[in-house]
Amino acid sequence: MTQVQESSGARAARPAPSRSGWPGVAALALGTFTVVTSEMLPVGLLTPMGRSLGVPEGVAGLTLTVTGLVAALSAPALVPLLGRADRRTALCVLVAVLVVGNLGAAWAPDFATMVVARVLVGVGMGGVWAVAAGLAVRLVPAKSAGTATSLVFSGIAVASVLGVPAGTCLGELAGWRAAFLAAAGLGAVVLAAAALLLPPLPAERTVPFGGALRLTRDPRLRTGLLVVGFLVTGHFAAYTYIRPVLEDVSGVGAGTIGVLLLVYGIAGVAGNFLAGAGAARSPRTTLLVIGTVLAATVAALPWLGGSPALAAVLMVLWGLGYGGVSVSTQTWVLLAAPDAREAASSLFVGVFNGAIALGALAGGLVADGIGVTAVTVTGAALVAGALVTTAAGRAPATARP
Repeated sequence: MTQVQESSGARAARPAPSRSGWPGVAALALGTFTVVTSEMLPVGLLTPMGRSLGVPEGVAGLTLTVTGLVAALSAPALVPLLGRADRRTALCVLVAVLVVGNLGAAWAPDFATMVVARVLVGVGMGGVWAVAAGLAVRLVPAKSAGTATSLVFSGIAVASVLGVPAGTCLGELAGWRAAFLAAAGLGAVVLAAAALLLPPLPAERTVPFGGALRLTRDPRLRTGLLVVGFLVTGHFAAYTYIRPVLEDVSGVGAGTIGVLLLVYGIAGVAGNFLAGAGAARSPRTTLLVIGTVLAATVAALPWLGGSPALAAVLMVLWGLGYGGVSVSTQTWVLLAAPDAREAASSLFVGVFNGAIALGALAGGLVADGIGVTAVTVTGAALVAGALVTTAAGRAPATARP
């Protein structure tokens, strides 16, 4: 095995896992929550952001596309670039980059400055997510490794479903710039927590350039990454523009949209933990259920979401479905490459965020070219592609078929 090698010095310096590692696990979970929340803040703020920066909603959505694309490119590149650098130090530096990016977004006087700020957010986010993925197992006893890893990834899932509604509500109360300031403040808390609660974490493995890509020779990993691509692209093609969709379909105001997104978020947290339990037994079965729920819900929104009550029901179902995507797909990827977790996670982060960027871009093109409600049809079709791939592709050998 030349793709991933462990240095003897790192093995010798590795801290002994113990119960005292749980505060560090909590810091990692807060970190993943913060980076993903920072990435997706524009979703609930498109209308006021676009108005303030003087661009249409479709163009404002590019702030999500840029961040996702940069994270997709930076995550696989940063792992080999970090080499043998201590992962606690690397994590703190990457979080600091995220904080600067969010501060820049809050200050941005024009769209060009906002794009630069969002590039910094993308670099910090991609790096933090890729590095944090493999650290939880080093902080706790082996018997608790699964629980610790799930907790770290729950930060991603909870951010995916709660970060947007929280940012939307804060934006309505204090302005959209306040949401980015809050994300910067949360990043500063993560930086302090990581510095204080994490022990020194020497690199366990070095990954040469191209080493992660060679992992895709395994059809099980390829299938998992394809499923991620279809699911996340489909979701964000529709969800990036959920605010204008709800305004057009249900005729609700900004305050009600914030409530609907909060309902969606609460349902998503429940979906995360339900899917986490199911994915541990069979990621294929869990993802088939998730894909079915998502495709049906997204497709039905323009037809059944005409009243706030029906829209709320559909948002609950959407949240339940998407809340389980990150934990289920990440479980698939880690089962497919158990001996190269950090490298496989960097690929996962790359595909996931590339799919966010592609989804936001596709949704913007459809919204501006056909109409905003057409994004739901696009999203449902892509999720259907994930269903076909999940059913026909190879699942990890340790998972039930």
